[in-house]
Amino acid sequence: MTRRRRIVLLALAGFAAAGSLTCSPAYLIRAGIEEGRILSRRRPIAEVAADPATPERERQKLNLVTDARDFAEHALGLDAGDSYTTYSWVDRDTLLLVVSAARRDRFEPHTWWFPIVGHVPYKGFFDFDAAFRQAAALEERGLDTWVRPSPAFSTLGWFSDPVLNTVLRSSDVALVSTVIHEILHNTLFIPSQVSFNESFASFVGDRGAIDFFCSRDGDDSASCREARAEWHDNLLFGAFLTRFIDDLENLYARDDLSSAAKITAREAVFAAARSRFRAEVLPGLHTAAFRGFADRPLNNATLIGFRLYYRGLDRFEAAFREHGGDLVATLRAIEAATRDRRRDPFAALEELIGRARAAPGAEAGARGRKLWTRILPAV
Repeated sequence: MTRRRRIVLLALAGFAAAGSLTCSPAYLIRAGIEEGRILSRRRPIAEVAADPATPERERQKLNLVTDARDFAEHALGLDAGDSYTTYSWVDRDTLLLVVSAARRDRFEPHTWWFPIVGHVPYKGFFDFDAAFRQAAALEERGLDTWVRPSPAFSTLGWFSDPVLNTVLRSSDVALVSTVIHEILHNTLFIPSQVSFNESFASFVGDRGAIDFFCSRDGDDSASCREARAEWHDNLLFGAFLTRFIDDLENLYARDDLSSAAKITAREAVFAAARSRFRAEVLPGLHTAAFRGFADRPLNNATLIGFRLYYRGLDRFEAAFREHGGDLVATLRAIEAATRDRRRDPFAALEELIGRARAAPGAEAGARGRKLWTRILPAV
């Protein structure tokens, strides 16, 4: 398919969906134009890496993207398609802003509906002013809001996603994790189950990065230790966040409090969580990723936004351990367990863990890691 035809098809898809979406035609037109610009600027990564004008640091990052993509496809068996075979330049530091919103007196996200992906608790804006206008309008309706930057997004394999210069600013470990995370979305994406999709991709991205660096560079390498440290901190933060949200949901479930009383009382829950974070989480962190969490503004929208990526990480880790620390086997088992789209995927995950524990003599292994060692020797 030619580049022009792809861009035209994207725009037509936007127009076709405009009548049934909660998004305006203007929003869809702008999204189509921006995606068209990204696609029109694509160059093969190999071509950019071989260009003498490409700075050395950028060349190293692009080669790392290629290696991570090959690992995701060949070692993990993910559906990479043509994603991350090209590079595209975005002429600004932030690719897009993402708006989230939620009720103030209950842990209930505001959602938008999109074709294919279904209901999602966020909306991305290439027009930054429009993002803040949307947030202001939602606040006028009495909702909590959160506006955050995002350096990347996935089209779930519908288009050949290029790697963007906004992503290359990440550390090597974060870059590899992001590439695997986004490619995982091509492989498994359950409509209207955004929290499962994102948390699963976070698990696969972080665990995949560990296998990638530890196989390539060795268990004692700085890159392997950094990848393990990042996953350790994500698990620690995820456990903290689960307890924090449980405390809030217990408050919001009280029938003896009015809506206004719940909104007032939640400030005490926020304060207690900040104190617990400083006392129990901060001393155990191995990286700087979450060190400023206790000082950031908090509301239901920000917490729901965080939970999308950290919900049930310990359950994915439990499935991983029950499958002998074999990431490939864990991936295949979770794919099979969540095949029935009518079921809650987190419930299916729990059943999978239970079955794995009940199975006699679960075989340990690391097929993905061993395979990758054959594909890419240590350097």
